[in-house]
Amino acid sequence: MPDYIVRYQPEQAGLQQARLQAPDRQALAGLLGVSPQRILSVQEVEEAPAPTSSVRGKRFPLQLFSQELAVLLGAGVSLVEALETLSEKEAQPAVRAALESVVHALKAGQPLSAALRAQPQAFDELICALVAANERSGQLAPALAQHARYLAWVQQLRDRLVAACVYPALLLGVGSAVILFLLLFVLPRFAGILDGLGSDLPWGSLALLRFGRFAGEHPLAVALSLGGALLSAVLALRSAPVRAALQARLWTLPAIGPRLRVLALARFYRSLAMLLAAGVPALQALKIVQPLMALPWQDAVARLATAVGEGQRFSEALEAQGLATPVARRMVRVGERSGELAAMLERAAAFHDEEAVRLTDFLSRALNPALMLVMGVLIGGIIVLMYLPIFQLVEQVQ
Repeated sequence: MPDYIVRYQPEQAGLQQARLQAPDRQALAGLLGVSPQRILSVQEVEEAPAPTSSVRGKRFPLQLFSQELAVLLGAGVSLVEALETLSEKEAQPAVRAALESVVHALKAGQPLSAALRAQPQAFDELICALVAANERSGQLAPALAQHARYLAWVQQLRDRLVAACVYPALLLGVGSAVILFLLLFVLPRFAGILDGLGSDLPWGSLALLRFGRFAGEHPLAVALSLGGALLSAVLALRSAPVRAALQARLWTLPAIGPRLRVLALARFYRSLAMLLAAGVPALQALKIVQPLMALPWQDAVARLATAVGEGQRFSEALEAQGLATPVARRMVRVGERSGELAAMLERAAAFHDEEAVRLTDFLSRALNPALMLVMGVLIGGIIVLMYLPIFQLVEQVQ
């Protein structure tokens, strides 16, 4: 959505200026809570960069913010007092400064959604849209509680996948360290001992011995080469096109790919269901959830929004873009007929939650033994090729 700098004059205050996002100029008065006659000037600015949920390099605790604010509002505490309470108890200076800015904007007469949008380094568009859709209906506390549950689900899913990848990562790290120790420390010494054997050796042993001689004569060059390769890999992984290509490649793997795609779709369904249940229009909800989707599917979500905007049925557009599982396709059709699309999307997401358990079980039962086998073959192969010249030397002596 475009950004606007608005100068306006509320009824009980002096001249004010705010910068906020809105779908068009006609929506500015509603976001600011004033009549259109009170808006003095509107200036459109370049589109702001995509908001993140970090504050000075640290993630803003959005889940805790939504959960605690929902509890305070549900207990009858006023909005300003609740935000002041959260600000007073906050230990991180950057988070406290963001909350104080929101309190200051509320006291100046701005609605909560506009105050949150003025802090894009802390509050993303998802929570801003939920607040904008519920702040005037009196359902702000339930909406914030739902947002907190959604973020808890996302964090639980992330933690489960990370925990499943810890052992494979340790196995790869330890195995790689052992292989480097053999190649860079043990092999050069073997190469020096076996220099006199000539070329009457297996080709694998000859290749290892030549590498060992080179590593022993040029240790700095080998170390710089390895460091450069590691740095290049890290920089490549930080590139969006490389991450998108890697993710697309993971999705093509026979056993892991289908489960990863289902988990991504489950997050898409749950995010969209939460926004639709809060009263956010479908087109705006699709634009909000697009950055939350996995990189290979963000273009598909954009095409889905275009198709829905052109009048195509949501279920048909969802299926045409490959964003519907068999279960979701049927549930969405039921939701369209009954007028409960948000509830059906939520049920579709809940149906696919079990895929996370299946994926972690697969990683534990299949991937870990496969990695152990690969690392064992590599390390054992290096050791066997190193000792073949010794066996041949013993045979010659005998």
